[in-house]
Amino acid sequence: MSDATPNQTPDPAEPPRRRRGLRVMPINKMIPNMLTLGALASGMTGMRFALNERWEAAAFAILIAAILDTLDGRVARLLKGSSKFGAELDSLSDFICFGVAPAMILYHWALEDAGRFGWFLVVLFAMCCAMRLARFNTMLEDDKKPVWAGRFFTGVPAPAGAGLVLLPMILSFQVPEGYVAYLQNPYLVSVVLVLCGGLFVSTLPTFSFKNMKMARAWMMPLMIAVAILAAFVVSDPWLALTAILVMYIASFPLSVRSYLWHKNRSTNPEPEPRPVSE
Repeated sequence: MSDATPNQTPDPAEPPRRRRGLRVMPINKMIPNMLTLGALASGMTGMRFALNERWEAAAFAILIAAILDTLDGRVARLLKGSSKFGAELDSLSDFICFGVAPAMILYHWALEDAGRFGWFLVVLFAMCCAMRLARFNTMLEDDKKPVWAGRFFTGVPAPAGAGLVLLPMILSFQVPEGYVAYLQNPYLVSVVLVLCGGLFVSTLPTFSFKNMKMARAWMMPLMIAVAILAAFVVSDPWLALTAILVMYIASFPLSVRSYLWHKNRSTNPEPEPRPVSE
C-alpha cells in the first residue's frame, strides 16, 4: 500500500489560504529616508575631513547635511511619504550631523590644546542638541498647542545651531591669514559653544520658515531676492553663508515680538463689534 494520504476535498467553511508574497513598499516612502541617510553620511564625512585638517571641506559637509535635512521633510510631505520610522531616523541623523559633528570639528580646529575643559564643552554642546531634539519630538505630540504656535520653534533648530557654532571657522575662511589665530582662539570658540548650546535648550521663540505664509503681492519680490541670493552663494559661498547666519541672528528680536503678539492676541481676543441699533 502507498503511504501517501488520499486527496481530501476542501472544507467549504474553511477560508482559502492566501499565497504569501513579497511585501511591496512605494518608492515615495523611501526617497525621504534616502535623503536623511545622505545627510548622516555627509555629517560623518565632515568629521573625517576634520581629522585630516581639511577645514573648508568639513564645514561644507555640514552645510550639505543641513540642505539634505531641510529637503527630506519637505519631500516627505510632498510625496506623502511621512512615517514614524522616518521621523526617528531624522532625529538620530540630526543629532550626529548637528550635535556631534560640529562640536568634533571645532574640537580638532581649536580646542585640542584646551585639554579636558575643551572636551567637556564638546560633550555639553552635543548633550544640549540631544535635549533640544527630544523636546521637539515631544512637542509634536501636543494636540493642545494653538495653530499659530506652529510658526515658531522653541529654541534654535539643530541645523541653524550647527551653522551658528561654526561661524568662527566660517569667518576664518574669509579673513587674512594673520587674523585666523584670533578666530581660532580656544576662549572665543568655548564661548560660542556655550552660547549655541544654550540656544538649543532655551525657550527663545524662533521663526519656523517652513510654515510661514506670504501674500501673493510679495511672491515676485521674493523670487527676485532668492535669485540674488543664489547668485551670491555661487560667487562667494562663505560670505553668503555668513550673511545668512547674521540675518538669522538679527531675526531673534522680530521672532520674539511676533510670538508675544500672537500669544497676547490668543489670550485676549478682540471683542466682536456690537450691532448698531436703529
